[in-house]
Amino acid sequence: MTTLTPVRAGVSLEALLAAKDSRAARQADWLTHYQQPVISLTLVTPGAVKDSIRYRNTMGVALQACDQLLWQNHWRVLDRQVLWLPTGAEALWCVEHPAVEIKAQCVEMEQTHPLGRLWDFDVFCPKEGQVGRHSLDLNTRRCLVCDEPAHGCARSRRHPVEDVVARVERLIDGWFARD
Repeated sequence: MTTLTPVRAGVSLEALLAAKDSRAARQADWLTHYQQPVISLTLVTPGAVKDSIRYRNTMGVALQACDQLLWQNHWRVLDRQVLWLPTGAEALWCVEHPAVEIKAQCVEMEQTHPLGRLWDFDVFCPKEGQVGRHSLDLNTRRCLVCDEPAHGCARSRRHPVEDVVARVERLIDGWFARD
C-alpha cells in the first residue's frame, strides 16, 4: 500500500515525535503478527523540512535498492509498506530471513551506495528486538560534515543545520546529476 500526500514545508517537533511513535507501533504490530524480522527505512533529513522532491527521489532509490537486495538474495518478503508522510517517507518490509544477516546487508548498502549515507535502515527481530551495528562489530555512523561519530555531533549541535542540509543536498544532487 502506498499513501501519497502533498509535499509540504517544515514540520513541528510534536509531529515528528508522533510519527516516530506511530512507526514504532507499526513495527511492533508487524513483529507480533508475522513473527519474522522487520526492516524499517527512513531518511536522514536534517532540518525542519522532511518531505521534498529531493527526499522523495532519494527514498525511491532506497526502495529500489532494498527491493533489489531482497530479490537477489531470494529472501521471502511477507509484506511491504511505503508511506509518504509530511514528516518524511517511511517504508517497512517483513522478511523471512535471519535478522542479523538482513542488518549486515542493509549496513552494506548504507556504506557502499552513493546515497546510502542518507538511508537509515533499522532491522528488528521478533525475539531479540532491534539489531544494531554493534551486534555486527561495526562502528557507529559518521557525521556528514566532519566524519566524527554522528550521534555526538547531532546531540551537541556541533554544526549549523544549514551546513548539514547543504551537505545532504550536495549528495543528492551529485547522484541525480551523474551520467
